[in-house]
Amino acid sequence: MIDPLEIINIFYKDSDPAREILLLHSTQVRNKAVWISRRLGKSVDIETVSAGAMLHDIGVRFCNAPGIGCFGEADYLRHGLTGAEKLRSLGIDGMEKFARICERHTGSGLTALEIVSGGLPLPARDFLPETLEEKIICLADKFFSKSGDMQEKSLESVRKSMAKFGEEPLKRFDDLCAELLQLRL
Repeated sequence: MIDPLEIINIFYKDSDPAREILLLHSTQVRNKAVWISRRLGKSVDIETVSAGAMLHDIGVRFCNAPGIGCFGEADYLRHGLTGAEKLRSLGIDGMEKFARICERHTGSGLTALEIVSGGLPLPARDFLPETLEEKIICLADKFFSKSGDMQEKSLESVRKSMAKFGEEPLKRFDDLCAELLQLRL
């Protein structure tokens, strides 16, 4: 299994302003994702969940988000796709599953229709979590922000935030909660 910190070190120097935020956020997401995985009682690859959660936002450094120390050129909404591209560029066996996690964790996933109709700066294709591990990380990520107080958000707060993006993203989030947390909303 890969060491996610070794991969992070390739793209983030110790002095990089975004590194501390990335590590804090990714650790929060990893802890929540591992908790969800253990609670499920299903066959979950916890090593993939742990490493994938640490790598899911690796692309933020290359995006324009000065509030979290990221001074790249790409639109922030591309951070998942950019992270996937960076991981694939390493040519390391087994990296594809982590690249897919990067691409598929934004919101409750994104559909090609949402990308086109919203004029989003992404290729017109579906970026929906498919594997159990992708779904777990996508869900866990919704409870933490890389800005503000960085404390875990309540389920009610996350649902309110998801509702701003429309009925379908909220329904996908609720479906993830039902599948992974056994919550019917």
